[in-house]
Amino acid sequence: MPCIYLSPSTQEENRYVTGGTEEYYMNLLADELVPYLRPNTICYTRNTPDMTAVSSVRQANQGDYDFYLALHSNAAGPSNSGKVRGSLVFYYPTSQKGRRAAEIFAGNLRLIYPQPSLVRTVSTTTLYEVARSKAPANLVEIAYHDNLEDAQWITENLPAIASNLAVSLTQYFNLPFIVPGPEWWGTVAISSGALNIRSRPDLTSSVITRAYKGDKIKVLGHWNGWYSVDYNGTLGYASARYIR
Repeated sequence: MPCIYLSPSTQEENRYVTGGTEEYYMNLLADELVPYLRPNTICYTRNTPDMTAVSSVRQANQGDYDFYLALHSNAAGPSNSGKVRGSLVFYYPTSQKGRRAAEIFAGNLRLIYPQPSLVRTVSTTTLYEVARSKAPANLVEIAYHDNLEDAQWITENLPAIASNLAVSLTQYFNLPFIVPGPEWWGTVAISSGALNIRSRPDLTSSVITRAYKGDKIKVLGHWNGWYSVDYNGTLGYASARYIR
């Protein structure tokens, strides 16, 4: 199962023109994103508002993550304050995985951002969370919080933006997108042998663990005859026909 480090902005000093702060709204965005992760078999660790970019990267680099996602909003320089719009997705120039992820995020954001031509990817060697992350990393500047239209778009569309980001993560990890629903406990219903828990909803994908007749298993979502499941803390996919 893929694991990400989720790092919403901790910059409480950056104020939105509409009220509130970058830290506040990016953490609300992360709150909206988190419910999509487990049903799509993506585990995560999330920073806390009392952390910094440096401590977030330090914590992430101590673990073994497949991707680092930093959520931010932007502001123009003093001479252009309030005049600039757009979404930017930053990646490290020599990271092929980071660039691929950035292109996926930008492509999907173009579907919901009011001015798609203003969504672009940008390589950087200076943004700390991108440059110092051990895992492939993207820093997504959702839009400009010093611009009235952009700030309103962010604050009024957090659920849609979160869903869009979740779709991008599943595409990056080559997983189907599953809309969250109620989780429920099931029972493994096989006559003999073991129920394979797989890395993807595909009989050719790798088996990551096995469950046995009568075992309890938590069902997280459904896709084309497969359940995404949590079996003793391991997230994966199991054939729906063998779970009651």
